Amino acid sequence: MSLRVTAAVAARVLRQLRRDHRTLAMLLLLPCLLVVLLWWMFDEVDPGAFDRIGPALLAIFPFTVMFLVTSVTTLRERTGGTLERLLAMPTRRLDLLAGYAVAFGLVGVGQSLITVGVSARLLGLEIAGPWWLLVLVAVVDALLGTALGLFVSAFARTEFQAVQFMPAVVIPQLLLCGLFVPRAGLPPVLEAVSGLLPLSYAVDAMSTLSTSAGTAQAGRDLAVVVAFAAAAVVLGAVTLRRRTA
Repeated sequence: MSLRVTAAVAARVLRQLRRDHRTLAMLLLLPCLLVVLLWWMFDEVDPGAFDRIGPALLAIFPFTVMFLVTSVTTLRERTGGTLERLLAMPTRRLDLLAGYAVAFGLVGVGQSLITVGVSARLLGLEIAGPWWLLVLVAVVDALLGTALGLFVSAFARTEFQAVQFMPAVVIPQLLLCGLFVPRAGLPPVLEAVSGLLPLSYAVDAMSTLSTSAGTAQAGRDLAVVVAFAAAAVVLGAVTLRRRTA
């Protein structure tokens, strides 16, 4: 793996994003706007609800948005012939995927800082754990969404097919991550399935930080999410195709 090539790919992706104002705005602002909408919904009927579910949604929204945008953007690069031209040069697949992950990861940092900042400063979200770790978990969740988006894009031939992966890959994780029913309260089979899904650990980390000042358990959950994200990037590199058949 070449750090120079990875950095060059990341710089190219960031230049493209800078010119695509609509996509950049969606990446940076959409999770924040969704959090504001949620706060507004509960502000009068149940003010404490935002403190209970807000941290979990700070994991879910960046993950979902980055998955959708990354999968579609990568597929667009393949159908437009950009990936084929890049791979015709001395660029390894892992360098290419790592470059994409670094570029979208940097966007994820900005996205998480904006969303967590608005939640803490303007919406009054209160947590027991350290804020820096909450931001770190949100960033890693965005990276996880990016990595899974890169991975599943290898199996789609059109942008419409890439979007179709969302109900198959994202929604089951939303249902089983503990947001609606605590994971311990799920039927045994579903609890076991939940333990195999990375978003479950991301939400666990956020929930721990919302109620506990300790960082050990959240750190362990975060390490699991990092491992899933790294595995998705490697699998994405293995399955990456130069062009859409």
